Formats: sequence, structure tokens, C-alpha cells
Amino acid sequence: MAFVAALVATACSDPPPPAEPVIRPVRHVVVRATGGQRIRTFSGVARAGVESVLSFRVAGTIATLAVEVGDQVRAGQPLAVLDPVDYELQVREAEASLRQAEARAGNARADLRRVRSLYENDNAARTDLDAATAAADSATAQVESVAQRLDLARRQVGYTNLTAPTAGAIADVLAEVNENVSPGQPVAVLASGSAPEVGFAVPEALIREVREGMPVAVSFDAVPDARFDGVVTEVGVTATATGTTFPVTVRLDSDASDIRSGMAAVVDMVMGDEDTPDRFILPGQAVGEDRGGRFVFVAEPSADGIAVVRRRPVTVGAFAAAGIEVLDGVTDGDRVVVAGVNRLQDGDEVRLDAAEAP
Repeated sequence: MAFVAALVATACSDPPPPAEPVIRPVRHVVVRATGGQRIRTFSGVARAGVESVLSFRVAGTIATLAVEVGDQVRAGQPLAVLDPVDYELQVREAEASLRQAEARAGNARADLRRVRSLYENDNAARTDLDAATAAADSATAQVESVAQRLDLARRQVGYTNLTAPTAGAIADVLAEVNENVSPGQPVAVLASGSAPEVGFAVPEALIREVREGMPVAVSFDAVPDARFDGVVTEVGVTATATGTTFPVTVRLDSDASDIRSGMAAVVDMVMGDEDTPDRFILPGQAVGEDRGGRFVFVAEPSADGIAVVRRRPVTVGAFAAAGIEVLDGVTDGDRVVVAGVNRLQDGDEVRLDAAEAP
């Protein structure tokens, strides 16, 4: 009987209350419109405004090398000298040849005067006068030819001295003393120009937005806490060796005296059109994708810290360093869930954590 009474008491008791639903906390960002313009970042390398590769105009052996990398030089300062002995011998040989040619020309002119006098007195034939005239003209032309050869020989002696065409700094030395060099072989690189430049490559999808005169901001790891203003001076019309990028050159302000050729640079450019629709940059994990396409969950606050998530289809654009570009589907100020998107359903209640920076 006691067992039966226990069963009856159990059957008559109230059922336990249902468990309260668990409200999952989620992380979110508050999206802000960036407008049609965006900041694009490119990696580049600094270089001197003018870099001149210096070489000798004649061949020879380097006898003196007067500069080292980093030396500051003035215009006209000697940088290197070739052994001039061979060229000085050529000058002396040309001088001797010129004296001989002048002597022959003098004799030819004297013969011409003698033959002309005889011809005028009917003591010489016309052919004799013509031959003497031709000999005198030939001797005179020979003098002019040898004189030019002498001038060239003297110039070649001068070419054995390599001087700085402008003031600047020696960026590189490419030869050594006692080295035999040929004409045009690089000996030194001179960096000059008051305003340094930065060269970088722009992808083919963006090069149409780059124009000469565009302002940029440039920073260098080697010069921390400093940003330099610059302007685009050259935009390449032919792709680089990779075939997918185009070269662009930026000239920095003249006060960028701390910049050295070869420093790694980061170039920030504002690209795009102010009249284009607003764009939003979201973390990549905020955008989900299934058979219905790409989507995000937007949290709509309903109570203290509680929100209801709504699924919204979105149209995405390009990938950026900060995330993925969303062109349509969200508005300024929306709270977009950035974690656990694949575990949410439209209409779920969630608890909002503190917003992260987008």
C-alpha cells in the first residue's frame, strides 16, 4: 500500500518548469561608411632624385680611385684617373705628324708659287700649274686632318679623368684600382638631387586610378614616427617584368634629408571617387556564404545587452588589408556579428559583447 501511495503522490505532483533558453554572447563591430574613396597601401623603395652611373669614355687601367661609398662630392671633383701614358704618347705622335704635315704644306705652297710664276711667264704648262695647285690643296687638307687627330688625342687624355658632373653622394663604387675598364663600364654611381624619390608597383586593376600630381603620404621603418608628403611624378605605361604591375614614382618634399637610397618605404594613396557609393570594410570572418550567397548577421538590440540577429545578403568587393569590402547589404551604424556566424539562425537572440574596432 505504501508503494501505491508513493506512485499516486508522484503522479499528482506538478511537472518541472522548462529550462530557460541559453542566450549566446557574440562579438560584433559597428560598421562605418568609408565613402567612395579608400586609402591604398603599397610597398616601395627610396632612391635618389637623380642617380647617375659614371664611367670613362676611353679604355684603360685605373690608376687612382679617390672616392668611397657615402662620400659627399662637389661638381667637378676628381673621382678616378686612368693611366694616361698611352694617350699621352698618342698626343706626341699626333704633334709630330702635324709638324710634318705643316712642313709638306709649306713646301707645296712654295712649289705652287714657283709654278704659277713660270706659268705667267709662259715657261710652264697649264697641267703643271694644276698639279701644283692640287698638291698644295692636298697638303693643306692633310694638315687639317692631322690637327683634328691631335685634338682628339688631347681630348682622350682628358677623358682619363673621371669627375663628378654635379654635387651629390657616392651611392656605389663598382671598380677597383689596377682594374682594366672599357668605355662605358660603370665605375661609380652618383646620387644627387634635392628631393628623394620612392618607386613602387601598382596592380593593373588600380593603375587607371593613379594620376600624376596625386598627393601621397610616405613612411619608412628606418625613420620611425615620421611621415613625408609627396606627389606622383611618373606613372608607367608599360608593365614591369612580372607583367601584372606598373611602375609609379613619387617625389618627396625637399626636407626629407634623412632618407637614404634603398630604404624600404610604405606609400599611402587615397584612391577612388567621392561620388561612388559608400563602402564598408568588415573582418573576413563576418561574411558567411552558403547556397543562398554571401551574407552577414546584423544584431538589432531589443533589451539590456540582448539583441536579435537578422540575416542580410551582401555584395562584396575587393579584399583589403583590414578585411573584405562590402558594397551593399549594410548601412552606417549597423552592428555586425564577427564570430560564430555559421552557428546562428535568423531571429536568434544573442547577448552583445563590447564592440570591436572594425
